Amino acid sequence: MGEQELAADRTADTSSQAAPPTDAGTDRELGPIDYIVVEWAGRQPTGEALPHLIDLIDRGIVRLIDIVFITKDADGTVARLEIDSLGVDFAIFDGASTSLLDDADLAEAAGVIDPGSSAAVLIWENTWAAPFATAVRNNGGRLVASGRIPAEALLAQLDAVDEVTIPASTA
Repeated sequence: MGEQELAADRTADTSSQAAPPTDAGTDRELGPIDYIVVEWAGRQPTGEALPHLIDLIDRGIVRLIDIVFITKDADGTVARLEIDSLGVDFAIFDGASTSLLDDADLAEAAGVIDPGSSAAVLIWENTWAAPFATAVRNNGGRLVASGRIPAEALLAQLDAVDEVTIPASTA
């Protein structure tokens, strides 16, 4: 199952609802919730990205809801990685798991990583978008589509546009 299919599976179909849900009070704001599966092919994570994730959390841009690390052996066997087995840099996430991700979720995530690899499965709230999302819900709006464009695809498209729009130099 591909990354886009995973994302599509998590998007609830609300087309049959009579009216979109609204927040009962102005003090309750909830931003869009995302999940990601990040793979480290052939190894375990080093912790290099952790300061960037911590910065996003500390600045209130995202709120970490759940995080689980998994490994997939060469024979396809999947297992959870305990935080303390990843090293001292990961200790900040000890106790951060909410158990929202169940075995079925982790099995699905494992389906997109290569044998011999490790992965982190994260669920977070985009708190930066909470005021907008709440206002949309309170005004009767609802999310009907969402997606991601891989950075590599965007860069390739921009390179292709540049090649077409930049005239070749004349010598």
